[in-house]
Amino acid sequence: MEDYGLKRVVDVEYLHDYVMKLEFNNGDVRLVDFDPLLHGKFYDELRDKRNFVQFGLTSWTLEWYNGVDFAPEFLYEHSVPAYSTGEEISHKVAEDKMSYNE
Repeated sequence: MEDYGLKRVVDVEYLHDYVMKLEFNNGDVRLVDFDPLLHGKFYDELRDKRNFVQFGLTSWTLEWYNGVDFAPEFLYEHSVPAYSTGEEISHKVAEDKMSYNE
C-alpha cells in the first residue's frame, strides 16, 4: 500500500486517563491527550473511560467501537513528541482546550 506522503497511525498504546502513545508511519512517536478533543455530542460516550479504552487500530488511524475516529494528521497536530515533559504536555492540552472553547 502506497502512502503518497499521508500520515498513518501504525501503533497505539493506551497509557492513562485519556492519553495514548501513537506511532506514525514516518517513525515519529507522539503522545495525544484526547481529553480536550472529546467534546460535543458525538464524543459524549467516550468521556466514560470504560468506553474510551474500547478502540482498535485500523489501516490508517484509531477507531472506537461507536465509529468515532480522528484523521491521523489531526492527531499528529494535537500531540507532542513522546519524550516531552509533563509541562509541555500540559501546555499542549491547555492550547487545545482554548482552541475548542473559542
